[in-house]
Amino acid sequence: MAEKRDYYEVLGVEKNADKETIKKAYRKAAIKYHPDKNPGDKEAEDKFKEAAEAYDILSDEEKRARYDRFGHAGMNGAGGAGGFGGGGFSMEDIFEQFGDIFGGAFGGGFGGFGGGRSRQRRQNRGTDIRVTVKLTLKEISEGVTKKLKISKNIACSECSGTGAKSGSGYSTCSKCGGSGYVITVQNSFFGRMQTQSVCPDCQGEGRILKERCTKCGGEGTERGQEIVEVTIPAGVAEGMALKVEGKGNAARRGGINGDLIVVIEEIDDPQLMRDGNDLVHTLNITTTTAILGGEVEVPTIDGRVRIKIAQGTHAGKVLRLRGKGLPSVNGMGRGDIKVIVDITIPTELTKQERELVEKLDKMPHFKQPEKLENQNILERMKSFFRG
Repeated sequence: MAEKRDYYEVLGVEKNADKETIKKAYRKAAIKYHPDKNPGDKEAEDKFKEAAEAYDILSDEEKRARYDRFGHAGMNGAGGAGGFGGGGFSMEDIFEQFGDIFGGAFGGGFGGFGGGRSRQRRQNRGTDIRVTVKLTLKEISEGVTKKLKISKNIACSECSGTGAKSGSGYSTCSKCGGSGYVITVQNSFFGRMQTQSVCPDCQGEGRILKERCTKCGGEGTERGQEIVEVTIPAGVAEGMALKVEGKGNAARRGGINGDLIVVIEEIDDPQLMRDGNDLVHTLNITTTTAILGGEVEVPTIDGRVRIKIAQGTHAGKVLRLRGKGLPSVNGMGRGDIKVIVDITIPTELTKQERELVEKLDKMPHFKQPEKLENQNILERMKSFFRG
């Protein structure tokens, strides 16, 4: 499978491009590769879809921010490209979703090159539902399946979502003939102008209820609850969103259900702080352990483990536990645990302890090395951070 191109590259815009620039760039690309201008050209059709996918991401502030942070890896399975990347959208879906960008400039809408495409009657769509799921580091590390109880609009139990009273059904709208749209012709200074608009009688559905359901009043929905099982992959991060298709609010009169958008929130761990796929732990050791070395315990996702502290370890030393961090969300590798050493200096001493420290201070190995005395402050800082 070919590697996906950068969305900014696809539209030929800079990463700091504003919405209007992105919109113009997409319009230009879509006109260039429109299938009506390139009949039978599979490459042009692929580029047409690629441009639509890029626009879907970059025109949405939330999706764009996630893409800027994680790239394509952050879009896969996380509410990504609105269905384009996975092939879920057809050409007609693209025309329907982004047709307003072209303002009817081509004689009947986005698909209007050379006679254009007939518009489909409107199909109701339920609204999306957004929920937040809190995860521990353990759950993020392994992936988890959550069962969520969602309050939402569900299909009416009386009419099964049709909105029609039992046994009545629908009749074809007489005003639009079932198309969902009406044509209006007007005379103007420029000649006869033809416009197409949503049918006012059926609101674009192309059909009229014969009798309304007494329970839902013809809407086809009622309030209810549903248990939704959501599988969250390992390696997700704060703010990532996963889309569960069709699990949002039910649509009016048997339309397309909305989606459930699951936003990830990380529960702070008291001992491990996340840094990308790495985890950071600050380890406090005693002065004697720093001088003599020894073994200490440190926390990991799977429990505590013992590590060795070398003789003469100083504050700021970074010890790595390879592969003990979090997995990448795209399955490529795993981070480390970085253990940053901090030395606990006693603030109060007994008389005997003070005497012992004063004796140590006079011994040769506790003298400050001459080479450090001659270093300037900057060099000392570099030495400290190098560990």
